[in-house]
Amino acid sequence: MREKLEFLVCVWFLLCGFCFGRFVVEKNSLKLTSPESLKGVYECAIGNFGVPQYGGTLVGTVVYPKANQKACKGFDEVDISFKSRPGGLPTFVLADRGADIPMEITMVFFSPFWMRASVEAWNAQNGGAAAILVADDKAEPLITMDTPEEENANADYLQNITIPSALISKSLGDKALPHPDERVEYEFWTNSNDECGPKCDSQIEFVKNFKGAAQILEQKGYTQFTPHYITWYCPEAFVLSKQCKSQCINHGRYCAPDPEQDFSKGYDGKDVVVQNLRQACFYKVANESKRPWLWWDYVTDFSIRCPMKEKKYTKECADQVIQSIGVDLKKIDKCIGDTEADVENEVLKAEQDVQIGKGSRGDVTILPTLVINNRQYRGKLDKGAILKAICAGFEETTEPAICLSEDVETNECLENNGGCWQDRAANLTACKDTFRGRVCECPVVQGVKFVGDGYTHCGAPGSLRCEINSGGCWKKTQDGTTFSACAEDRLQGCKCPPGFKGDGVNSCEDVDECKDKVACQCPGCKCKNTWGSYDCSCSGGLLYMREHDTCISNAARAEYSSSFVWIIILGLATAGVAGYAIYKYRIRRYMDSEIRAIMAQYMPLDSQADIPVHHPPRGDI
Repeated sequence: MREKLEFLVCVWFLLCGFCFGRFVVEKNSLKLTSPESLKGVYECAIGNFGVPQYGGTLVGTVVYPKANQKACKGFDEVDISFKSRPGGLPTFVLADRGADIPMEITMVFFSPFWMRASVEAWNAQNGGAAAILVADDKAEPLITMDTPEEENANADYLQNITIPSALISKSLGDKALPHPDERVEYEFWTNSNDECGPKCDSQIEFVKNFKGAAQILEQKGYTQFTPHYITWYCPEAFVLSKQCKSQCINHGRYCAPDPEQDFSKGYDGKDVVVQNLRQACFYKVANESKRPWLWWDYVTDFSIRCPMKEKKYTKECADQVIQSIGVDLKKIDKCIGDTEADVENEVLKAEQDVQIGKGSRGDVTILPTLVINNRQYRGKLDKGAILKAICAGFEETTEPAICLSEDVETNECLENNGGCWQDRAANLTACKDTFRGRVCECPVVQGVKFVGDGYTHCGAPGSLRCEINSGGCWKKTQDGTTFSACAEDRLQGCKCPPGFKGDGVNSCEDVDECKDKVACQCPGCKCKNTWGSYDCSCSGGLLYMREHDTCISNAARAEYSSSFVWIIILGLATAGVAGYAIYKYRIRRYMDSEIRAIMAQYMPLDSQADIPVHHPPRGDI
């Protein structure tokens, strides 16, 4: 097979008149300005479709859609739009390459792997995006995205793609999206030592300030928090030394530096290791009882009630704090175990194992350290900054309310309603504030999901539309009477009801039937217009008949009514007499037939023929 392939390649070379070729992947620069952890310039491969910004710069915000993340179908099918509001930055769609965008070899010997992604670009463009970035799903050199080689390669949409498109590496795609979902997992590497100067002070202050937000996120299931503690081990050759004995527990297996850096006074490093272990065991026991957020209460109260400076950094003080919170003290003591025994401690051994970095997360070597979605946080240990970092891990529109508070983000819906659809009269809006900005999604009202693009139109579907805000149609109540331009028998549109005229949406004006002479035009009729209708009266005591638009006298009406009544009575009487006669006739016939049947048993009746008498024949004597 290999020889056959090489032969075909050589034949192709000869026919084309050259023997080798080279394909160059055209690249461009992608500069990220935020978040802080991603700032920098990256390479990207330009696609063979769309219009690249040669010699220019395109600035925008990157959006990873909550649905249709591979952009293999139109975004209108999942009710998503990337149209920017007036004055806003353009939107760049970040899409996954995925397995459904296969790689194929074209001209085996001539070009590298090409990828079919033109459909993604077309769908993104139709969705209002200004550019598309496709994240590769394989760790490989950048390649060129090309148009498909199938029969539809000449499809009209290929010539109509105008937005730039580029492929970014898998590593950059993973950094840009640290698996956002409906729950953020984060770790806080800390220490119970409070005598290490400004670093310890800022760490304790952060725990106090962040406690409320952390407990809300944990109690409602938005986050999964785990505290961790760094320990070191003493080299085997120095296990019996004075330094190791004062700094370590369990025969040099778990150690911490001396708090005051003075081995002759104050607390020792092993005291810190024991308190760290107690805090880790407190979390373990609280987590087993489905109350992991109590860790924040314990650590905060311990730092206030049991400081080293007041010589209260003891087991007795820690036990009082634990009992006041209501966690099982015996389970915690059992978890701590014997710190003098020459054995491994299960909890601290697990902490040392986790301390070693895996995947994209490096080793934890400094305190304090925060790891969010398996990525180490780099920045100020501040409540607002940490909360922003955690909120960035949620998928858009799934973030908790605390992520939308004023001290964390700006409400994009407050200004011009975010450029989304709005019904001021009914106080309805399609603008939904998110941590990253805003989305325009038709709202859910009284359990009914409105449908529309979210930007120019939203309405209730089907026959329910008139029940909610009159289906967006005109509606007004006056003098106790309500009229609406929304009709249940129409699934869409608005039409003014009879007696009104207008567009049915913004207004419906009363029709003056009297002035327009469309009603009450009979001789002697007097017309008076009312809201939505009219009143018509007749002069001379006559009675107006609306259905015939005419006047009749009350006497004629009474005579007519009286005659009609007598006709009904006579009809009923005639029917009764006829029915009685028929009844009597049927009863008489029935009785006659019964009597004749009885008499026929005893004597012949006139209607019967004479029955001949037969005599036996006489014989000779």
